[in-house]
Amino acid sequence: MRGESVVVVGAGQAGCQVAVSLREQGHRGPITLIGDEQAAPYQRPPLTKAYLAGETDLAGLVLRQDSYYEDHGIKLVRGERVIGVDRQARVAVLGCARTISYDHLVFATGARPRPLPIPGAEHVLNLRTVADADAIRQRLDGQIGLDVVVIGGGFIGLEFAAVVRKLRHEVTVVEAQPQVMQRAVSAETAQHLVNRHRSEGVQILTGTGVAAVREGLVELADGTVLVADLVVAGIGVIPNTEVAQRAGLTVDNGIVVDAHLGTVDPRVYAVGDCARFASTHAGGLIRLESVQNATDQGTTVAAAIMGSAEPYTALPWFWSDQYDVKLQTAGLTNGHDRTVTVGDPAEGRFSVFCFKNDRLIGIEAYNRPIDFLMGRRILEGGNSLTPEIVAQPGFDLRASQQKAA
Repeated sequence: MRGESVVVVGAGQAGCQVAVSLREQGHRGPITLIGDEQAAPYQRPPLTKAYLAGETDLAGLVLRQDSYYEDHGIKLVRGERVIGVDRQARVAVLGCARTISYDHLVFATGARPRPLPIPGAEHVLNLRTVADADAIRQRLDGQIGLDVVVIGGGFIGLEFAAVVRKLRHEVTVVEAQPQVMQRAVSAETAQHLVNRHRSEGVQILTGTGVAAVREGLVELADGTVLVADLVVAGIGVIPNTEVAQRAGLTVDNGIVVDAHLGTVDPRVYAVGDCARFASTHAGGLIRLESVQNATDQGTTVAAAIMGSAEPYTALPWFWSDQYDVKLQTAGLTNGHDRTVTVGDPAEGRFSVFCFKNDRLIGIEAYNRPIDFLMGRRILEGGNSLTPEIVAQPGFDLRASQQKAA
């Protein structure tokens, strides 16, 4: 297997990690990494933060320098889209009609912004790619006091709102759900984020959707009309699965893979945002959109191609930077039925321990990085923390683990 050819469809974080891990694990065969953007593989999270704020440029986002791909014999194909895969002939078909043969193929096609099904959606910008960020920066550069409306109160929407507010623009966030980041964090953590944004002058409206967008205006479902010089949406993504589906692979809100991230075709895999896998942490099939998931799955698939397949069991974790807040979460806290808060929320330093059926399933650390790091260790190693233990006066996670050791 060390000499077989590998084609990776998609040159984002997951796809790049597959190629890098293959070489690190001793693969000597041809590796082709195909991306539909002209830019070399780059980090997406800084697009809503440092890149948008002008604190870094594209060169500061790239995952590897061009020389890396040349030195390691990885053929990087830029600005090309794979439009088909013939599994019987083992070839990938590019939009230019060129074909590339493979012994193993990895789908790392990522996802695209979910479209807004409303009148005037053409006036709304997304923030997924460098090109998207450049278009937004062009609208903001040299301006102060623009009225900016953000549709969606998830990670992207809130991070974008924080940066735009620091650039001295007026910001309103509209979230259709009763709570921002409803599928990602607890109500306690969400409310503290809302309070932090409001303390900076950001208006956050929850429980109402957007009915229409017109030139300079956003009409909400409750009849409210907002002035808007710029409208940006962050309402989630749709996995790019069309090519995989046409190739006869199983697709269900993602390309369905097994414990080793393989599809029904033993020579085809899927990783990252486009892959739907069985997670012991979620208790069923799940699709995750995070750097951790992308890189860990890329490494796992490389090992499988090299003949050292291991089940993918990595603990999910996430982070978000908003103003002076570093929110770090370990585990999947959605679906919890009890929380215990440790620390001092009034000082903006606390952690929310999330339990389900009295079992710890995740920790949300709000400016408490030690709790995040130790929480990951506990959740990865099997934990015995109960709500009663955590709720004890003066509970300290580090001290409790030192005692346990």
